[in-house]
Amino acid sequence: MTQPRAFYAASVLLFAASAAATIGWCASMSATDGMAMPGGWTMSMRWMPMPGQTWPAAAASFLGMWVVMMVAMMLPSLVPMLDRYRAAVGPRGEARLGRLIMVVGAGYFLVWTVVGIAAFPLGAAVAATAMQRPALARAVPVGVGVVVLIAGALQLTAWKARHLACCREAPGRSHTLPPDAGTAWRHGLRLGLHCSRCCAGLMAILLVIGVMDLRAMVVVAAAITAERLAPSGERVARAIGAVVVGAGLFLIARAAGLG
Repeated sequence: MTQPRAFYAASVLLFAASAAATIGWCASMSATDGMAMPGGWTMSMRWMPMPGQTWPAAAASFLGMWVVMMVAMMLPSLVPMLDRYRAAVGPRGEARLGRLIMVVGAGYFLVWTVVGIAAFPLGAAVAATAMQRPALARAVPVGVGVVVLIAGALQLTAWKARHLACCREAPGRSHTLPPDAGTAWRHGLRLGLHCSRCCAGLMAILLVIGVMDLRAMVVVAAAITAERLAPSGERVARAIGAVVVGAGLFLIARAAGLG
């Protein structure tokens, strides 16, 4: 098997394994009843310890789920960037190319791991406060709509366009990189930082709609992949933003109507 074929085969296997694990986690969480809250919404128990579970154990469980989910969601758009890195390293690093690609991937997903570490205490704090304050709980549906609206507006900004361009303009054959682990690690971190900023709005939607909602995951992953890989990525991002703004306005209007 040639090296490019081995690279793509390993990527497919990793995606299949992470997707299967994510689907399994979603199925197990859907079997656990959420908590009905004032305002007509249901709070996911993903943000709270299960019976007999400590907070550190709950955080570790969330983080494990988060990392696997990120691999499944981000790998389709990451693989082309890793392929361009492989081309940028060239024949000089052919002997250790597999290890270097793994280092790039590790740096990239470390950034997303840090995002998950930050997301859990924030989500847990919001969940705990909503449980203690019914007035805040009733405002959550409107708050979700506001987050979605802001996320859509973010898609239309120059800030978004700049980070999207950085994600799409990975090195290729016209730009070479030294075949060493330090450069590979820094390259992975750089990709992860640009990607996390570029996806900030879309990931915020996933967090407020339902971090273990399989349909939301698929939609967000498809949007991220489309804006990264489509020939006119910035236009796709703006089109997604327009749709999301409309969805945010709809959610706010519906929540206000329920009040």
